[in-house]
Amino acid sequence: MKILTGNDLKSGEVVWWDGDHWSKFVNSAADVGDRGDAIIAREEAARRVVSAYIVDGARDENGVRPAHIKERIRALGPTVRMDLSLKPGDPDASNWVI
Repeated sequence: MKILTGNDLKSGEVVWWDGDHWSKFVNSAADVGDRGDAIIAREEAARRVVSAYIVDGARDENGVRPAHIKERIRALGPTVRMDLSLKPGDPDASNWVI
């Protein structure tokens, strides 16, 4: 599975390509197959995202999991305190400022 990540150009937040838009939740990430470079070029040209790149990942019973630890940290937040990590089910998550 190939997924895309980058940073939202306005907020700087880590975002994941969901097939139509950018989401701050890695579980929304869609498999882009071999279209990753074309999507990145289009989205960066439209100035919606910056520093986007392709990531290897896998989908399992827990959702999407990036293959490399760097992207797992980008997806889930700090590794030391779980109370600081991003929780997609949290109704207040959309109000968090990073």
